[in-house]
Amino acid sequence: MNTGKVGLWTFAFDGQPAGAVRDAAAEIDELGFGALWFGEAGGREAFTQAAMLLAATSRIVVATGIARVFWREPAAAAHAQLTLAEAHPDRFLLGLGGKIASNQQRVPGFVERTGTPRPVEAMRGYLDAMDAAARKSAVRPENPPRRVLAALGPAMLRLAAERSWGAHPYFVTVDHTAQARKIMGPDAFIGVEQAVVLEPSRDLARQHIQPYVKIAQHHQNNLRRLGFGDDDLVDGGSDRLVDALVVGHTGGDPLPLIRQRIEDHLRAGADHVCLQVVTADQRIPLAEWRELAPILADVR
Repeated sequence: MNTGKVGLWTFAFDGQPAGAVRDAAAEIDELGFGALWFGEAGGREAFTQAAMLLAATSRIVVATGIARVFWREPAAAAHAQLTLAEAHPDRFLLGLGGKIASNQQRVPGFVERTGTPRPVEAMRGYLDAMDAAARKSAVRPENPPRRVLAALGPAMLRLAAERSWGAHPYFVTVDHTAQARKIMGPDAFIGVEQAVVLEPSRDLARQHIQPYVKIAQHHQNNLRRLGFGDDDLVDGGSDRLVDALVVGHTGGDPLPLIRQRIEDHLRAGADHVCLQVVTADQRIPLAEWRELAPILADVR
């Protein structure tokens, strides 16, 4: 599977008409990005959206970033992955993850069998159940399907290296990429999400990180491991934190800054960097994606 070095990551498809989503995906395919990642946050269901995007494109890898494990039984995830991998060879990358929360919908059968174990133990059990279900599948893709795990901490990164193609770290810094490579070893895939703002607005960049900083405990824990302290995690995030997590917002031409950040991640050990364009609204950011496309020719 060839994701290329640079892809796109988006939440913008949720809430948009299917026709507009298909048209945008087809244009991204033509622009030359290696992979198209999308989140699952209560809009469209991940596997059906992936099927729509794969049908609208012919070349690009379509990746879930991530499909939430506690929204579906492992067998359902396994068979959906095999179906898409067989129908679209080497073009569907399954990203898995999702933290159990008290207000989150859970899959009754799986949770009743496992209780609410620690995240790494829960993911290991989920992968075991997926693999068991996949062995019973009647139709197999020609090449083994690929999966990656949403991983931040050392234990989940090690599990990703052990039981999947690699990791999809989200909301991380270049330093985290370097640490992930040391933990996972030289062979595992690391596909890093990187937020970008294509206008001189630190306020917009801060608005993007604020929800993660304020309410996402696992992201707070990860940032503390990376050396950020209480002063960095208040008031929506310090300037130092904003600049470490978002690029392109500090003025001047944003493309050289974004290109440099991509190259920093790649030198630190990433195989692939997927760019999430941050905007002030929920539109599909086609204009910004077109603006980013020239970077593809320059990244080495």
